[in-house]
Amino acid sequence: MRKWKHGIYLLAALGMLVYALPRLELSGAWTAATVFGIMWSALAMLVIAANLRALASDRERERRRIAAIRRQQAFSREQAAARRRSARRGG
Repeated sequence: MRKWKHGIYLLAALGMLVYALPRLELSGAWTAATVFGIMWSALAMLVIAANLRALASDRERERRRIAAIRRQQAFSREQAAARRRSARRGG
C-alpha cells in the first residue's frame, strides 16, 4: 500500500509542478510574486524528492529483507548438514 500512496503523491506533485511552472513568475525583480514562485517550486521539488526517496527506500528495505531471509536459509542448511555429518560419525 505504501508504494501506491507515494506513487500517487509523486504523480500529483509532478502534475502540479508541470501545470504551475508556466504560470509562475520566476524571473525579473524580486517581487512578492517572484519569491512566491521560487519558494513554491522549491517546495514542490522537495515533495517530489521525498516521494522518490520513499519509493526507493521501500525497494531497498525489501531487498535487505530478502537477503536476510536467504542468509538465514543458508545458515539453516549448513546447520542441518553439520548435524547429518555429526550423526554419521556416531557423535
